[in-house]
Amino acid sequence: MHRTALFAASAALVAGVLAWPAGAAPSAPGTFVHPGVTVSKGQLDFTRSKVNAGAQPWKGAFDRMMASKYADLNRTPRPRAVVECGSYSNPNYGCTDEREDAIAAYTHALAWYLTRDERHARKAIELMDAWSAVIRDHTDSNAPLQTGWAGSSWPRAAEIIKYTYTGTWANSGRFATMLRTVYLPEVINGSNSNGNWELSMMEAAVGIAVFLEDKASYDKAMAKFRTRTAAYVYLESDGALPKTVPSQNLNTREKVVKYWQGQSTFVNGLSQETCRDFTHTGYGLSAISHVAETSRIQGLDLYGTDVGERLRHGLGFHAKYQLGAGAEGWLCGGSLKLGLGPVTEVGHNALANRLGHVMTNTGTLTQRGRPAGSNNLFVAWETLTHGDSPA
Repeated sequence: MHRTALFAASAALVAGVLAWPAGAAPSAPGTFVHPGVTVSKGQLDFTRSKVNAGAQPWKGAFDRMMASKYADLNRTPRPRAVVECGSYSNPNYGCTDEREDAIAAYTHALAWYLTRDERHARKAIELMDAWSAVIRDHTDSNAPLQTGWAGSSWPRAAEIIKYTYTGTWANSGRFATMLRTVYLPEVINGSNSNGNWELSMMEAAVGIAVFLEDKASYDKAMAKFRTRTAAYVYLESDGALPKTVPSQNLNTREKVVKYWQGQSTFVNGLSQETCRDFTHTGYGLSAISHVAETSRIQGLDLYGTDVGERLRHGLGFHAKYQLGAGAEGWLCGGSLKLGLGPVTEVGHNALANRLGHVMTNTGTLTQRGRPAGSNNLFVAWETLTHGDSPA
């Protein structure tokens, strides 16, 4: 009997191991932590104490959030059954409305937690309910990216409301169904486009998986995230060429250089999109930091792995030029398109403050950008939630 049970357990273990993608290991926690998408209860409590004490930079960040259009209690949701998003927002049928309603839901959820004003919780619920009642699909060429952006903000809002609001959210099940049937299938299988696409899509997939407590989707998304992160930010330990995503078949130096926007010299922290522009690079770095933060909250700290090293070097490399350093001739032909965005707080806090890495340029850029606002896509209020937070 004992040998039979042992054999069965071993067989189950082997089957489980064989189910994971090559080179990947299970990442999902035994029990999911809530609220646990990008921001934890400990971080929320720390921020609330600082805001209530009038301490900076948190009070200034809170005031900026509350003065924004996203915190407006008179906001009217603008849901659509089909959100149609083309390249560079042409066409834009519901794309801006969806992203901004999702950010507004998160903003009101934060406002609820920090003020305990129930009007904000009810507004967050109103926004989430409006979309879950209507939306059925995302279409056109930017559908995967759009779904990733909006799908990154929705679970952050939902986690705070579901697990901290003392009132009722009668349609939380319908919202979960929306995430499971409209958003998750669009993002979970990834993308072979520029790396910021797949990183944002995996951020959405990871966050949705936390809210749904879907371990299989969490593990699948996290495995894709780690492969893509390694292919997005170069480390000298990678060798002569950056790592690649196998499905993209970048199997020659010529193909890799073309995919890296024509860049043929590789140094620590260079991104696959550095020579495209810093704005898209910022999207990718931000998504890396968000997934790493969610993973840490869920019990697996990636900041001490290559993910953290790539994020640290990526932030530092781009911060240097964003602060005004001129581009050398070997870098993007000596010409850079700046505009990194409000994306450094989460990574800087984790790597410099928690782990003690010296990140002078990233720290300077972070301080200069405070209080960080929103990029109106999927980044919002990170000085408030993560700035110098020990939680």
